[in-house]
Amino acid sequence: MSPEKDEDTGTPVDQAERDLQQAADSAKAAEQRATAEIRALEADLEKERLRAAEELKELQAKHDEELERERKAKERAIAAAESRLAEIEAQAEAAERRVGDAEAKAAEVQATIADADARARESAAAWLRGQVEAIRREAGRR
Repeated sequence: MSPEKDEDTGTPVDQAERDLQQAADSAKAAEQRATAEIRALEADLEKERLRAAEELKELQAKHDEELERERKAKERAIAAAESRLAEIEAQAEAAERRVGDAEAKAAEVQATIADADARARESAAAWLRGQVEAIRREAGRR
């Protein structure tokens, strides 16, 4: 082998060392790329975890707000129902009082009617007695 050829290609050991160094450099570069890719993936994962946590927090807040709205709506409905029930009870009590008043007035009217009937019967009886006496007097004169 000529000296020129030895410098270009070197000895097989030199070539092997160069190949080994190239392989080591390639491996190191690959390791650095893999490390960088892993770090980028970890950063993406952390961003996604934070985004998911924030979204979960927002969903929980919306859910809590919805539950609060529903609770307040139920409370309003219950209050309205209780108010309506109180109105109905008051109307029922007023109706019961009116019925009681009407029954009392009806009893008074019946008593008045009974008194008027009794006076009418007494008047009719007195008139009939007068007629009977008049007929007897008339008959006694004859």
